Amino acid sequence: MIRYAKPTSVDEALALLGEGAWRILAGGTDFYPAQGSKPFRDNVLDINGLGSLRGIAETSDHFVIGARTTWTDIVRYPLPPAFDALKQAAREVGSAQIQNVASVAGNLCNASPAADGVPALLVLDAEVELRSVAATRHLPLQDFILGSRRTALLPGEMVTAIRVPRTAPTGMSAFIKLGARRYLVISIAMVAARLVVDNGTVRQAAVAAGSCSVVAKRLAGVEAALCGLPADGELAYAVLSAPMSELSPIADVRGSAEYRLDAVREIVARAVLAAVGRTTGEEVAA
Repeated sequence: MIRYAKPTSVDEALALLGEGAWRILAGGTDFYPAQGSKPFRDNVLDINGLGSLRGIAETSDHFVIGARTTWTDIVRYPLPPAFDALKQAAREVGSAQIQNVASVAGNLCNASPAADGVPALLVLDAEVELRSVAATRHLPLQDFILGSRRTALLPGEMVTAIRVPRTAPTGMSAFIKLGARRYLVISIAMVAARLVVDNGTVRQAAVAAGSCSVVAKRLAGVEAALCGLPADGELAYAVLSAPMSELSPIADVRGSAEYRLDAVREIVARAVLAAVGRTTGEEVAA
């Protein structure tokens, strides 16, 4: 018999997860389209009654984003400028109606190469909180998403929060998404960039790209090339010549692999310039 449960506490949810396999229902914006008209064959654990998992809290060490926090919640919460890329990504997740119910954790657990929230969280050095009856553990986001539709979740575990260390939310950030149209589109490529500038010089750089590899990746070569440079329009030249060996895009209906590689380099340059307050009109042509 297929079971449906809607626990009212995290402990109750974890106890149920410890009993056997469940399919977790949060916002439902991917859950129901994936299910379609097929009959349910898995137990469904509806966590929409877990109010403690929604919202953003600030501790002495972290910004803690509850697993049920919606993209609209992200946009509305007063976060430092380093989170601007995440707020911009939040506005790109489907329609306003989707943003009102889709959860941040669901975006990560779906583990799509085109998940809008992942690059912006990567440049914030985010980690994922995983809880079971037995233990709580924290994994860097880059270690949580293992591949397309694959995560490091173990049996009996659920994501309860995304944590951003308070040492990371410094500097300014920007997010740029390239799609076949302006809104309601799966990305061809997307980029988040966070730069820390001191006395007109880039002291730290964090850059991540999505939709150009099986999982979104930090671009270590680009980050190294930017550090120590003046925070001006010349940063675009550094991006255009920096290595991006982490990327291995596929060809699909949205674009060829070659197009993605060319496009992502251009939008990296744009995101970097936007993060330091430069307009895209100041960038160089690819």
